[in-house]
Amino acid sequence: MRWFAIPKMAISLPLAVLAAAILILINEAGFQLSTQAASSMDRAQATRGSVNKLLQQMLDAETGQRGYLLTGDLHYLEPYDKTIEGINQTLSMLHTLYADSPEDMEALAALSRNVARKLSEMDLSVRMRKQGNEDAWKFVLTTDVGMDQMNEIRAQSLKLVSSSSLRIATAGVQIDRSLQLSRIGIALMALAGLLAFYMYLRQTQALLHAGKREQEALQRERDQLDREVRERTATLAELATHLQQVREDERGHLARELHDELGALLTAAKLDVARMKSRLGTITPEVADRIQHLNESLNSGIALKRRIVEDLRPSSLSHLGLVASLEILAREFEDRAGVDITTDLESVELSGSTQLTIYRLVQESLTNMGKYADAQHANITLQNFDSYITVEVKDDGKGFDPSVVPASSHGLTGMKHRVEAASGRLTITSQPGHGTGVFAVLPKSL
Repeated sequence: MRWFAIPKMAISLPLAVLAAAILILINEAGFQLSTQAASSMDRAQATRGSVNKLLQQMLDAETGQRGYLLTGDLHYLEPYDKTIEGINQTLSMLHTLYADSPEDMEALAALSRNVARKLSEMDLSVRMRKQGNEDAWKFVLTTDVGMDQMNEIRAQSLKLVSSSSLRIATAGVQIDRSLQLSRIGIALMALAGLLAFYMYLRQTQALLHAGKREQEALQRERDQLDREVRERTATLAELATHLQQVREDERGHLARELHDELGALLTAAKLDVARMKSRLGTITPEVADRIQHLNESLNSGIALKRRIVEDLRPSSLSHLGLVASLEILAREFEDRAGVDITTDLESVELSGSTQLTIYRLVQESLTNMGKYADAQHANITLQNFDSYITVEVKDDGKGFDPSVVPASSHGLTGMKHRVEAASGRLTITSQPGHGTGVFAVLPKSL
């Protein structure tokens, strides 16, 4: 899905940019067309207004001229003279408005000529009336020349007004086209925006699905790794338990060999020394010292053998029980290390493996105490509860920081594994300068 989402991502952004650019171009084109059409419409309106104004001025001038001719009152000449000046200004404005239209300029030129002729005809009549030439101005007034010229002026004005109306209509059509173009452009851009939004939604949905699948794949991989870790941890725990059991078996076998073989040899040697001493009779002091030294050496060897055998496989567990074995272990360590040990041991019935686990835990704790703690006092506690027992070994030594114990410290690791293999829990509390406490909780039966 990712290979499909990336092209859509590459298309949607350019499509949105293109749609925005096209919309801007359409709006700009519509604005330009509308502006041009509005300008053309304004000019056409101005042109039509000027033509109508010119026609009205000609009518006003003719009215003033006829009033003066009929009455001889000079007051009629005042609007006539003002109208003549306005006609010239209007013609100048029309020439400016039609400067860019050659066809309309021809019509305007014809209109200008007719206006000039009509103004000349009216000026001639007014001058003859002022001069008192009655026959002349009456003759001019009664002829059809003025009427023909006005008709021509009206015709030319109508042509120019029609041209202006056509321009206004054309500008209106142009404005309608620009509006229609804007409507079409906006509609197309709206459709393009909807398409881009749809593509964005599809892309987002595809990315969400891809992310969900990746998370599911990662979760499956994590679950697989967790299972493998648990399986390997269980395998290593079983292996460690097996190795500990093999070690205990080997130690038991070695203890039996030392007890049976070496013990028999040392005992036989001691008996031989006693027999030799009884048969020698009178002996010199030097020989007596040698025999005594040999006898003491054999006694030391027998004691060493007994201690080694007890360390390898405490026979007191099977003969005397756990409590007595722990008492013996505490007293021997007290004599050997010079540490004052107090015990609080409750009687408990446990399986042989659990007894051995507790014995080894206390033994390893005392060994570590002798090596590292530099303690003066220690306490060993064994408490019996309904379904579990607790074992605690505490000392007042120099302590340590459990969080910085090196990985090479196999003694603590071995104790923890031995307790956990017996379905128990081991807790080690210590602080520099405040001693160490080893606390274990084990079930009574497995």
